[in-house]
Amino acid sequence: MARTAGTNPRNASGPLAGVRVVELAGIGPGPFAAMCLADLGADVVRVDRPGGVGLGVAPAQDLTNRGKRSVLVNLKDPDGPERVLGLVERADILIEGYRPGVAERLGVGPDACLARNPKLVYGRMTGWGQEGPLAQQAGHDISYLAVTGTLGMIGRADEPPTVPANLVGDYAGGSLYLVIGVLAALQHARTAEGAGQVVDAAIVDGASHLATMLHGMLAAGGWQDRRGANLLDGGCPFYGTYETSDGRYLAVGALEPQFYAEFTTLLGIADTAPDRSDLARWGDLRDTIAARFKERTRDEWTAVFEASDACVAPVLSMREAPHHPHLAARATYVEHGGVTQPAPAPRFSATPGAIRGGPALPGADTAEVAADWDVPNLMNDDATKGETA
Repeated sequence: MARTAGTNPRNASGPLAGVRVVELAGIGPGPFAAMCLADLGADVVRVDRPGGVGLGVAPAQDLTNRGKRSVLVNLKDPDGPERVLGLVERADILIEGYRPGVAERLGVGPDACLARNPKLVYGRMTGWGQEGPLAQQAGHDISYLAVTGTLGMIGRADEPPTVPANLVGDYAGGSLYLVIGVLAALQHARTAEGAGQVVDAAIVDGASHLATMLHGMLAAGGWQDRRGANLLDGGCPFYGTYETSDGRYLAVGALEPQFYAEFTTLLGIADTAPDRSDLARWGDLRDTIAARFKERTRDEWTAVFEASDACVAPVLSMREAPHHPHLAARATYVEHGGVTQPAPAPRFSATPGAIRGGPALPGADTAEVAADWDVPNLMNDDATKGETA
């Protein structure tokens, strides 16, 4: 049965304090989901394998492993599965991101884990999901966005689709849906009649779900099924980005009439701009706005708009963002271990989350976790033997 009394001192507060999470090491959305849980106070133990998982950054710089602890287990060793199941007995949540069937072959699939801990929430993170024609096929963020229609709607009409890093698929459509799923399932498991269950979080499902409003607009005739032609995808001249004289950019989101009026007044085109309600003149309006923005630098225009409701903001780089006055005032970015990084989100008035430790180093916490979780068989001299995936 899950045991939540007692916590790692680094995770002594936060809304998830007392929740124990086992993360079977992987890359991408699974580790980020587990990081979110750690930020909110959960005691996350990452089960690393000798030799690492590949494609990741150096462990000491992998911020998605912040606030966790790591144990080293070779699941292909004869006693490997049993050592992980010892952790499972004492956990509330397990997260894995293998291809369908791999966890079962390694002896730590849902059936084996739920047999040892019927209240366990078993979270599965994949791109294609646990079933369907592509379930066993390799893929990446861009693949999942492509087939859901998400990638095709991002970018200019006359250019190829724009790749939104791996934020929309891996993390928005994947990690955050896994977090929602395991926390909802945990709430159910803790009710009088509740039990553990498997949460199948597929990036194709999450990325599709994120577009629910747009599908409604499409059905109602308020969205065209092509990119760069709509109100929110850059097709609208008063909702997009514009280059300034120094080669930088401003973002304009002056959708509502009152905001648009303030925008055109401060930009100095209120009396000369084409009627925004005339879609046939949107090209002319875009040219007018673009020409005006090219007359000054990004920071000069930022000063013009900063105290207004014109909905204009500078497009900042990753290194610039932490210094923005609003983000600095809110401490949206914090420094931990000499690294500037995003602070935990969202915020809680009574049980705030926090970064409670740097990135977990593979196997560095095995003895500590063995003692804290009362799993003595974690200490195994064979744990450092190499593993070949």
